[in-house]
Amino acid sequence: MSTSTAVTDNTTHNLFDVVSGTESAAGDTEYRGVYVLNNHGSLTSQNTHAYISSQTSSSDTSLDMALAGEGLNATMETVGNENTAPVGETFSAPSTYAGGLDMGNIPFSQRYGLWLRRTVNASAAAVNDDTATIKVDLDTAA
Repeated sequence: MSTSTAVTDNTTHNLFDVVSGTESAAGDTEYRGVYVLNNHGSLTSQNTHAYISSQTSSSDTSLDMALAGEGLNATMETVGNENTAPVGETFSAPSTYAGGLDMGNIPFSQRYGLWLRRTVNASAAAVNDDTATIKVDLDTAA
């Protein structure tokens, strides 16, 4: 399934769904593919880096990310379902711009794929509003 819907900031369940009791008891790993889109009308986003500025608020969950191997302005691979990992991507949890995933320069109207992985530990405690913050920082010409 693909969509052109933007992820809405500060909205509950805007990217990952509610963790069911069965999922929290057994543990669960889910994946989401998103695009970082440069929607500026003329400027290139330069030195673009993605990172997790605030890891999940629950000690029983974690978030990791990986650049889509297809690269700039390419369509990301399709996976079978939300529990299927993309092939060949290396996940990590960078927490700063300097250590972030380097997307290089993204010309206006182009995009770069980013995979997110949420891991829920087995026997996870119930938590309301488990949150994390993903940032994409960049430079532009004056």
